[in-house]
Amino acid sequence: MRNYGQHNALLAGIRAARGESIVTLDDDLQHPPEEIPKLLAALVEGTDVVYGTPRRLPHSVARNFASWVTKLALQKAMGAATARQVSAFRCFRARLRDAFADYRSPFVSIDVMLTWATTRFVAVPVEHRPREIGASQYTVRRLARHALTMLTGFSTVPLRLASLIGFSFTLVGFVVLGFVITRYLIQGSVPGFPFLASIIAIFAGAQLFALGIMGEYLARMHVRLMDQPSYTIADVAEPSSE
Repeated sequence: MRNYGQHNALLAGIRAARGESIVTLDDDLQHPPEEIPKLLAALVEGTDVVYGTPRRLPHSVARNFASWVTKLALQKAMGAATARQVSAFRCFRARLRDAFADYRSPFVSIDVMLTWATTRFVAVPVEHRPREIGASQYTVRRLARHALTMLTGFSTVPLRLASLIGFSFTLVGFVVLGFVITRYLIQGSVPGFPFLASIIAIFAGAQLFALGIMGEYLARMHVRLMDQPSYTIADVAEPSSE
């Protein structure tokens, strides 16, 4: 009915697809259809997802850097090193969609949701052609926004960062306070600025750490709201009739 975004449209197509394997590719022919057999050939036993990665990056330096930042965010969200090689040109087993059959959030990342069903990813080099008609809608700004969406929508890293920063500030504050007390015992004087800095660091760290603890609970609520499955089943063994 309207344009909800690339990944949302892909999710609709994936749920409507029939067959044992599903292939996704851009419709501007940057992903040549004749390269599909390479992806299918790599989808062997022990592999569930195959990415077609470009032999050379076809975009500008700024766009390639934005793509690198996005893939770094995707790696944090996916928890898999293969995230550095993700591509919209992918092939995967249709049964993987069962892991996100009940997903209803408007924020969609196909690559993250595939990790809910499997960790068996591979990548093969394929040709990526330059765009012949029109301009890509994935500008540097949109890629940055996409990276932020993945970090906040599919990862708890930002919430847990508060705990790490708070603990670090508290640790630094205690180290400086130890220096102040040691100097007082040796020289009999208390330096004003280091003492004040240590007290501020300790209390600021304690506040951030408390926020981090609340963030941990929010993170668990956030994960539950994602409808991530407790488990997925690949095959069901039928009992022997003998």
